[in-house]
Amino acid sequence: MDNIFSIAAFYLLGLVILGSAILVVMLKNLVHCVLWLAVTFIAVAGLYMLLDADFLAMVQILVYAGAVCIMMVFAVMLTQRKDMKSSSLFNAQFRSAGLVAFLTAALSAYLAMRTAWTSTVMPVPPRTAEAIATLMLTKYVVPFEVAALLLLVALIGAIILAKEVKADD
Repeated sequence: MDNIFSIAAFYLLGLVILGSAILVVMLKNLVHCVLWLAVTFIAVAGLYMLLDADFLAMVQILVYAGAVCIMMVFAVMLTQRKDMKSSSLFNAQFRSAGLVAFLTAALSAYLAMRTAWTSTVMPVPPRTAEAIATLMLTKYVVPFEVAALLLLVALIGAIILAKEVKADD
């Protein structure tokens, strides 16, 4: 019975992902596009939860649905636009992009049908987030801190560059 609910949740999340991704591309208001992008990212996190990848699901929500979408909202709001209702206009490549997307989907479906899929019988290890956190803060603490330092330096550099550009205006 649990398997039926997992299959139903998979198809429901797949429909939400496809529907919201189409809305991201088709809507003309950039703010609405970013909001639907957040819905897409959260639904992908739901797929990760179905796969028992709780760490990836939380990273998906925090990094993509949180940070990326907030950054995009700030970028949209800080650009000078008179009217946000039609801030994402279609261009002449709309039909050719649709054709390329259709051909890519057809090729992916063809390759998926021809692939001999195998499944593993190994169970998912329990409490994966705890195991990853233990590894990151013991065995891999130096690379973890170097990555944090690199992000801090990038943030300081971005602030300095933005301050210099503003001073030139």
